[in-house]
Amino acid sequence: MDTALLLPMTAHVALAALLYVLLTVARAPAIWGIGRRADGSNPFASLEPRIGANLSNQFEWPLFFHVACVLLMLLGTSAMAIALAWLFVGGRLLHSAVQILTTNVRLRGLVFTVNFLAVLGLWGVLLVMALARA
Repeated sequence: MDTALLLPMTAHVALAALLYVLLTVARAPAIWGIGRRADGSNPFASLEPRIGANLSNQFEWPLFFHVACVLLMLLGTSAMAIALAWLFVGGRLLHSAVQILTTNVRLRGLVFTVNFLAVLGLWGVLLVMALARA
């Protein structure tokens, strides 16, 4: 089995783990009182829903990324697949930053398009490889 795609897959899992940590920190003032402002408010109140939404996003379209990567690891990986996988991971990182740190929905949509096309590209590579073996 070719494991070249394992590193970008692991990088995406690490991103999801980081988002869980950020969400825990953002909720700490409200849940445990840690980091609460003097007036009792949560300094991360505006970020918490955006972090939560972004974390949920990591289990939607990325599912197709991971399935394609596993299938490609079984069939054999190409340089194109590796490049597309890293493009996806880079796009996910950028998407997370845009979604959490801004309210710019247009920019977030553009960044998502990169992720979307990278995964479609992976499925295209997978289809070509599978048909070549048929």
